[in-house]
Amino acid sequence: MLLPDHKLSFGCASVAGLFKPVNSQEAHDVLTTAWNAGIRYFDTAPHYGHGVSERRLGDFLRDKSGWVISTKVGRILTPDLNPPNIANGLHSALPFKQEFDFSYDGIMRSVDDSFQRLGLNRIDILYVHDIGDPGAGTDTPHHRAQLLDGGHRALSDLKSQGVISSVGLGVNTVEICEGLLGQMEIDLILLAGRYTLLEQTAEVRLFPLLEQHGVKLVIGGVFNSGILATGPVAGAHYNYAPAPQSILDRTTQIESVCARHNVPMAAAALQYPAQSPHVASTLIGTSKSSSLLRNVTQFEMPLPTDLWADLRRENLIT
Repeated sequence: MLLPDHKLSFGCASVAGLFKPVNSQEAHDVLTTAWNAGIRYFDTAPHYGHGVSERRLGDFLRDKSGWVISTKVGRILTPDLNPPNIANGLHSALPFKQEFDFSYDGIMRSVDDSFQRLGLNRIDILYVHDIGDPGAGTDTPHHRAQLLDGGHRALSDLKSQGVISSVGLGVNTVEICEGLLGQMEIDLILLAGRYTLLEQTAEVRLFPLLEQHGVKLVIGGVFNSGILATGPVAGAHYNYAPAPQSILDRTTQIESVCARHNVPMAAAALQYPAQSPHVASTLIGTSKSSSLLRNVTQFEMPLPTDLWADLRRENLIT
């Protein structure tokens, strides 16, 4: 499944209270806005609010047709008798805790649990979530061995049995993509933050491998945690942390070029990844309907071709 009709997709971490609490009505409202805007591909994960994102998305989609859904494996949820108020940055989480498990049995259990939370009878795409991530602590021989010794067989079995249509990786790092392509079955990679208007680290080594293996990308994190939407203002975030001066300076240069063409930098950020033939879909996420509608408008906004030429001339994009 290469998502030919889903150039813009919706990421559901936001409906689980990413950065601020979101109640069920607010989640339903923004999902309705996405649906009414024509978005039909929705991405979720057990990690997002310890299952609340899957529950809310499943409740929303249950009486609809024509949708595509992806969720993720690699984490098992178990009840937590003393849950924190905020779980992994998510403010509306269910009272569970999580443990990484990329084994055959772990992936099979994760899929079964996701079906229960979603309340749906199909999952289209299944991503291995956050494997090989130093920030998550999964860049270890143990976790990689779990996946390559058994977990990958679970994914292939689920696909061959028709339980899912496509398998892939849902990650933040280019290196693990390079390391796993050719080692396991991969149809799609959901890659966050590594192919954006600000950062194209995926292009040099990963793109040739994608071509070789016939794999497409879903690109998340197009604003690099916010700075490409807010601009290089005080407190701007890059990769979930305050932006360093080098990033602020580069963003200032990009913003200046966009201003010369009377183009909002956010619109350029939304549209840049989709220009690559390797990109099947651009993933956006927000808990606000107004922000979502603005993003959809900017994604569809005609931009001058000279903008891209000028950004390349100043070595700001490749």
